[in-house]
Amino acid sequence: MKEVVFIRQNIEKWRRAEQVVESAASQSPDHLADVYVDLTSDLAFAQTHYPRSRITLYLNNLASSLHNELYRNKREKWSRILTFWHTEVPLAVYGARRELLYAFLIFLTSVLVGVVSQLGDENFARTILGDGYVDMTLRNIAKGDPMAVYSGGEEGSMFLAITINNVRVSFLCFAAGLFTSIGTGWLLFTNGVMVGCFQTFFAQHGVLGESMLAIWLHGTLEISAVIIAGAAGITMGNGWLFPGTYPRLVSFRRAARRGMKIVVGTVPVFIVAGFIESFLTRHTHAPAVLRFGLIALSAAFIAYYYIYLPKKRIYGNNERTRNRAV
Repeated sequence: MKEVVFIRQNIEKWRRAEQVVESAASQSPDHLADVYVDLTSDLAFAQTHYPRSRITLYLNNLASSLHNELYRNKREKWSRILTFWHTEVPLAVYGARRELLYAFLIFLTSVLVGVVSQLGDENFARTILGDGYVDMTLRNIAKGDPMAVYSGGEEGSMFLAITINNVRVSFLCFAAGLFTSIGTGWLLFTNGVMVGCFQTFFAQHGVLGESMLAIWLHGTLEISAVIIAGAAGITMGNGWLFPGTYPRLVSFRRAARRGMKIVVGTVPVFIVAGFIESFLTRHTHAPAVLRFGLIALSAAFIAYYYIYLPKKRIYGNNERTRNRAV
């Protein structure tokens, strides 16, 4: 059967299934189960005949949404929390993989803008970072301790302040999606310009290596989480701007739920980043190999949880669904 014929024959049924998902709380368990079985049957057919098609991904997402509704009221206690972090967040990230790429490209472009701007005008750092911070950093560089800013303050209060601020920034990036994805894109851009300007400023004063070991010790997790939160905001904004075949409000609600899962998933990352910045970054004289090792470990975690695991979850779900259908 040609794909277009398959879609034409079943599109109305799938739209009714979407309505069932939206009103799952008022549906009987038997009806939900019947719709779910029907959907997985169509999904298995699509995976067999159109494995790379968008309709296959659409059916997988729809079946996953209905599966979640079916088991929402199941008594899972702590296992429900594990399921959220182990499965639901990676699946949401996979669904927003394009938005994650857009967020990364926006941030990377803005970092380059910050680098070029600082190279063109050494006073650009004062515009972005403020005179007070620049003057303090210049004094620290003259004293031979360019990262002294991280050694001041009591660890506990610093950890609390940094973590609260980072989580606030992440939810602000997400909430900016309410004003379309342009709002989130602007926040990503301004943060990227700051990072590019910041690193170039240290390079111009001959302490790039030391600054990178200190900043990226916590920044690998922190900046990655900002980009991921930006992807959540772009997801929500695009749900409003580009509803596709859905009514605009339905598309927005679906995108907002996915984005919320993603941004909530960044909270533990920000907590760990705040801990590292407060308790570890201050030890600027620690062996470089130890600091580089922690940076590499942080990068490996981001790559695993936000790139590898989402793919593993989606393809694992597809394989289990195909096996059930067989």
